[in-house]
Amino acid sequence: MQARSASDRPTLDRERVERFRRDCEALTGGAPGEGRHLAVAVSGGPDSLALLLLAHAAFPGAVIAATVDHGLRPEAADEAALVRRLCDRIEVPHETLAGSVPVAGNLQQAARALRYALLADWAAGRSAWLATAHQQDDVAETFLMRARRGAGVGGLAAMAAARPLGGVTLIRPLLHWTREELEALVADAGIVPARDPSNADPRFDRARIRALLAEAGELPADRLAAAARNLRDAEDALAWVVDREWRARAVAEGGAVSLDPGGLPRELRRRLVERAVATVRAAHGLGPDWRETGLDPLLAALDAGGTGTIAEVIGKARAVIWHFALAPPRRSH
Repeated sequence: MQARSASDRPTLDRERVERFRRDCEALTGGAPGEGRHLAVAVSGGPDSLALLLLAHAAFPGAVIAATVDHGLRPEAADEAALVRRLCDRIEVPHETLAGSVPVAGNLQQAARALRYALLADWAAGRSAWLATAHQQDDVAETFLMRARRGAGVGGLAAMAAARPLGGVTLIRPLLHWTREELEALVADAGIVPARDPSNADPRFDRARIRALLAEAGELPADRLAAAARNLRDAEDALAWVVDREWRARAVAEGGAVSLDPGGLPRELRRRLVERAVATVRAAHGLGPDWRETGLDPLLAALDAGGTGTIAEVIGKARAVIWHFALAPPRRSH
C-alpha cells in the first residue's frame, strides 16, 4: 500500500497527546510499542474516535483497532466502514469483529457481554492491552442511574480504570476527560463521527439522565464523577478486606463452602455470602451470571439461624457456621 503523506493525517494538540500518554502509561505501567500493542475498541462515535486519534498520536506504530458489528442495527456496517477508512488513513491496522447475540433475555446486556468477549479474545491473541473510551460524563451518568435504583457502594463506585478481562488487561484512559473536550478534539481533526440515535432517545435511562445533567447546573458531571471515584476507592478497600476474611474464614471443598461469619459487619457478611454462592456455582459448572437481588433475604435467613436458597445454591446456618451447597432439584408436581 502506498504510504500516506503526513499532511493527510489529523494533527492533534501536543499537550492533549502528552496528557493522554501519561494517563495511559499510568494504567499500563509502560509504553505500548515495546513488544506490546495497545488495542483500541472503536465504534465510530466521537469518544472512541478521539481514543483512536490520541492513541495513534501518543504511540505511533503500536496501536491496533477493532469495531464490533453485531448486525443488530442497519447503521452498524456503515459505522464500521467509517472507522476502517480512518484507520486506513492513519495507517492503523483495523478489524471488524462479528458475533451472534442470543435472542432470549436482555438484548442490550447480551450484546454488551458478547462485545467484551470478542474484544478480549481479539486483544489476547495479539498480546495487547485493551482500551475503551469511557469518559467522565459516562461515570457521572452511571452514578445517577444506579443511585436511582438504590445501589450500594459497589454499584455507585466508578468503573475501574484498569481490570482483568478474559486474559487481557482492560484499561480506560479517558475517565478524566470530558465528552465536550473529546468531541472538540474530533471536530478539530476534521472528522465527522457517527451518532447513535439511542443516546437522545428518552426511552433509554441513560438518555434521560444525560438530558437531566445537561439542564441541571446544580449537578455538575465532574463532581458526580469525583464522588463515584471516591466510592471506587472505598469499594477497592472493601474488596481487599473481603479477600482477607475469605481466606481466614471460608473453607471450600467438594463443591460446598463452610463460612464462619462471627463478629463481622453486615456488609462484609453479605459480600462473603455472595462469594460463597458464586464459589458453589462455579464448582458445579454453573455460569457466573446470576441475579444478586435475593442475597438480602438469604442473609436475613442465615442471620436468624435458618435456611435460604438463591441461584440454585442453598445456605444453612448451623450453630456458628454457615454452610453452602448445591440446592436439591425441585420436585415437579
